[in-house]
Order: sequence, then structure tokens, then C-alpha cells
Amino acid sequence: MAYPMPLFYQEQDTVTRDLEYLQEMYPAEAKKYQKVIAEILDRLDYEGSMIYDEYPDKWQIYRLTRVVVEKLQQDESAEPGQQDWNRISEFVQVLLCGEIYKKRHMNQNGVLKF
Repeated sequence: MAYPMPLFYQEQDTVTRDLEYLQEMYPAEAKKYQKVIAEILDRLDYEGSMIYDEYPDKWQIYRLTRVVVEKLQQDESAEPGQQDWNRISEFVQVLLCGEIYKKRHMNQNGVLKF
């Protein structure tokens, strides 16, 4: 191939669209959690942030999970209901790791790079 770069970016665009499409299929609760996670990670999106460490610290991930869960608990206090926060915390941690992965592999143009 004489000019492989345009095809490379075309594949990157396909990956991004595929990921966004699959995230749209998340259940309503997951979308709500993901929105809070994205807001918190946007505040941590700076050079030298722990989300860009080569090996992020497990305890920092736990702490960040706790911050997200506390924010969700504050939002839920307005809506009465019984929640299993231990299970929600585990689910939030999985979503958080996925969002960190996505942030770590985005370039300046908003295209995922692998």
C-alpha cells in the first residue's frame, strides 16, 4: 500500500463509532453511572494525572470509585429507594476502568488509538 495512513484513520473512526454505538445500548442505570464517571474523569484529564500513569494504583482506582459512588448516593438521596451499594460500587469500578482506558487511548482529535 502506497498510502496506508488514510485507511488507518478510517479504521480508528470505525472503532470510535462502534464503541459509541455499543455504549448507547447500555441500560439506563449504566448510562447514568457513566455520565457521572465521565464528569469526574474530565476533571482528572490533565498531564500527570493518575489516570495516565503507566500502571495506575489500585487504591487510587478504589478511591475514585468511592468518589463516584458518593456522588451517586447524593443524587439518590433525592429519590427514595433501597440500593445495594456494594454491587453498584463493583459495577461503577468496571465502568470506571473502561472509561479510563478510553481516555488513555484517545488522541487530541478525539479518535481512539490502539
